Amino acid sequence: MPSLCLDPPAPSRLDRLDQRWRPGLEELLAAGMAAGADLVEIFVERNDQLSVLAEQERITSVSPVMGCGAGIRVFKGNCDGFAATNDLSGPALMTALEQALGMLGLCRNTSASGWQGLAALRDYGSGKEQWLKVCPTVPDSAERLREATAALERHGRHLQARQASYARDWQEVLVAASDGTFARDLRLHQTTGLTLLAADGDHRATISRRDGRADDPHFLAGWPVEDVAVSACRSAGTMLYADVVKAGDYPVVLANRFGGVIFHEACGHLLETTQVERGSTPFADNIGQTIAHPAVTAIDEGLSSNSFGSMAMDDEGMAPQRTVLIQDGVLQRFLSDRAGEMRTGHPRTGSGRRQNHGFPAASRMRNTFIAPGPHKPEELVGSIDHGLYCKQMGGGSVGPTGQFNFAVEEAYWIENGCLREDKPVKGATLIGDAVTVLPRISMCADDNALAAGFCGSVSGSVYVTVGQPHIKVDRITVGGR
Repeated sequence: MPSLCLDPPAPSRLDRLDQRWRPGLEELLAAGMAAGADLVEIFVERNDQLSVLAEQERITSVSPVMGCGAGIRVFKGNCDGFAATNDLSGPALMTALEQALGMLGLCRNTSASGWQGLAALRDYGSGKEQWLKVCPTVPDSAERLREATAALERHGRHLQARQASYARDWQEVLVAASDGTFARDLRLHQTTGLTLLAADGDHRATISRRDGRADDPHFLAGWPVEDVAVSACRSAGTMLYADVVKAGDYPVVLANRFGGVIFHEACGHLLETTQVERGSTPFADNIGQTIAHPAVTAIDEGLSSNSFGSMAMDDEGMAPQRTVLIQDGVLQRFLSDRAGEMRTGHPRTGSGRRQNHGFPAASRMRNTFIAPGPHKPEELVGSIDHGLYCKQMGGGSVGPTGQFNFAVEEAYWIENGCLREDKPVKGATLIGDAVTVLPRISMCADDNALAAGFCGSVSGSVYVTVGQPHIKVDRITVGGR
């Protein structure tokens, strides 16, 4: 798109989002500023996605998706207007700009804006152009998934269903804004999953394993199929005949890695400025105040190599940061995007994220985790007379102000300071809210680990990492029988 002519860009101009787009983008931005906008931002995207599903020994689904488009956002005062289009021709982009302006009562005119133009392109995608070409083909990924379901068959017992999945999401983005921002990046996210259902008479157990990695085109080739299958089948065999947990209030030890999903969902969202804007976070006025046990330090960052929530730049063109949210129990700051800074005064943290060009960016988590503490996991277990050890977390739901309930996929009783692996229990649900639970996280172990995941919110579904060391919650409501 070298200029906003009446004809769409030639196909060869759509094979890469780069410096050639500068003149057309500058023309759009200048038009928006001339109309009276305080700031105009354009997000242009190309994507190439693939998902493959194996059930038993068969490949049952292959879904390739390719697309492109742009989202244009206009700011005036504390308000903004947003429009998106799948048509990257000059006229279509100008129409989208006019729609976004119109939402704010602004009209395009021919006056000169006095706008100075874009800065030099910051190209974070340089050196990543070969990633998509070396990613697994459909036959390669299909063969790997059949290996996985075969491994489940070898290692499992009483299996009624076996599934293996692979998904790849490649994205090229170009961000330009009237504050001079001009940046490009290439992103690659890949996930694998195993799910099995074991059944024997009235006994049932469903176990899942999921892993993911960013910016690594060879991820699927290195997926440890046998190890993952053995782990999943072992859990299924254990949980198949487990007793149903008795409901009550118990001290609980949550395992590391995906155990961090509770902090992410119940508390992390409440520390995004989207929640401050809505008035739905109980922590809005608590900067500098104690909101958690002194054992808790919580961090969100976009820097860890190959982690799902890492990025060279956010979806507003800002470099990521390491943001300490809670330090020794004291709330330090919120995650903020461009709109969040404008409306709440909390400085941007490189957290403006969106699923694709069809969404305006919003403040979102990246790699979010509770920091490690001084203890060994055995010390946490040893401090409990009677409680629950949650080894694997499942799905759940969270209310707008932090109320949560999460299923526990695999759990064991703790008795007299000992983990009773001979007493597995199933059917447990952890129930609580952020304000109550944070002060009860009294011990953190030294074995922090991260797990890939997905997060849905106002700007769509984005890739994130959750994590924590083993943590002890002094008391939490456990739903069961």
